Amino acid sequence: MSLWERANRVLPGGVNSPVRAWKAVKGRPLFIRKAKGPKIYDINGNTYIDYVCSWGPMILGHAHPKVTKAIKRAASLGTSFGAPTRLEVELAEMIVEAVPSIEKVRMVNSGTEATMSAIRLARAYTGKNKVIKFDGCYHGHADDFLVKAGSGLATFGIAASPGIPHDLVKHTLSLPYNDIEAVEEAFSRSGEDIAAVIVEPVAGNMGVVLPKEGFLEGLREITDKYGAVLIFDEVITGFRIGWGGAQAHYNIMPDLTCLGKVIGGGLPVGAYGGKKEIMSLVAPEGSVYQAGTLSGNPLAMAAGLQTLRILKEEGIYKKLEKRTEELVDGIKAIARDEGVPLQINHIASMFSIFFTDEPVNDYNSALKSNTDLFIKYFYAMLKRGIYLAPSAFEASFVSLAHRKKDIDYTLKAVKESLKEIKEI
Repeated sequence: MSLWERANRVLPGGVNSPVRAWKAVKGRPLFIRKAKGPKIYDINGNTYIDYVCSWGPMILGHAHPKVTKAIKRAASLGTSFGAPTRLEVELAEMIVEAVPSIEKVRMVNSGTEATMSAIRLARAYTGKNKVIKFDGCYHGHADDFLVKAGSGLATFGIAASPGIPHDLVKHTLSLPYNDIEAVEEAFSRSGEDIAAVIVEPVAGNMGVVLPKEGFLEGLREITDKYGAVLIFDEVITGFRIGWGGAQAHYNIMPDLTCLGKVIGGGLPVGAYGGKKEIMSLVAPEGSVYQAGTLSGNPLAMAAGLQTLRILKEEGIYKKLEKRTEELVDGIKAIARDEGVPLQINHIASMFSIFFTDEPVNDYNSALKSNTDLFIKYFYAMLKRGIYLAPSAFEASFVSLAHRKKDIDYTLKAVKESLKEIKEI
């Protein structure tokens, strides 16, 4: 019996997270044995240059020696205490120093925990119920968010998940991303009961989609006007597109920020933070209850702290951005030469390829891309040793471990793959 068959006997769909099942590319997933630097190795002995990077966290590359050493050191002292540690204070201090809007932060165990806690806090702070999100933005699997949520749901063609009471979903308004007029209209109708607007400042769950000029500024102005809380979901973008995240890049100050991925250095982690006057409502300082046995786990704190220390070094983000630009510019040039209709959305070390003639700036335009062509491209790249996300609606990531030789090899694979899929 194969490992895949064994997995399907004991795990729903054979996986612990839906997009790993490769249904969007009509195949069976690879089982990974190990990873090092920019590469992953499957159980059959195959090696791949990895542009998934564990869906974003592995910004330094896999098994970075300093991060691995920090985890081992922490583990040798005990893996969990259920009590405060120095590490969680030091990581919190670094986050507060780096992220412009965060004055206090609460560590949790996942991005989903961070976003659901931020929404509860925003409702308590404002005394209002409704939340605005945007089509194609994924904020975790809490009940409030599984409405037109992009990413995995787009992969599986699910608009919302069964098991969510209508009484909860009725408080969630999902609007087109990058459409500030739709936001203004929603507030003009229901502004007295809108507690928060939550947004990926750079969307990463319908593929990478950048905010149009004025969109984030407009959200800040409207939420200020109506007394709503502006929440930036920077679970992907936090410390990925730069020190301080998207809010530092665009110079927009949200009221609350959700973090994850990079701040755990590859271990399970999340965090939410913001203005003192809002965060002071969180128990035990206030009455908004949220707790977690493994929150601030010393292994995750050690990995995250070491990762951020490296990212803070002079020139790190410029180096990462340059490598990504070499890759993105190379793919664009090859696509032009081969006459393949292709759009690449890109910021810092994140990018997405869409097989379409038209610009992609929201969920609907992302859905118009040619997913059949993406599937062919995915397998053409895979057989050449390039590991991409198994969905047309996911971001790709470059790490500091990707060297020029990896970029050059990848571009060779792109050229061969685009030639191949044109002939199919």
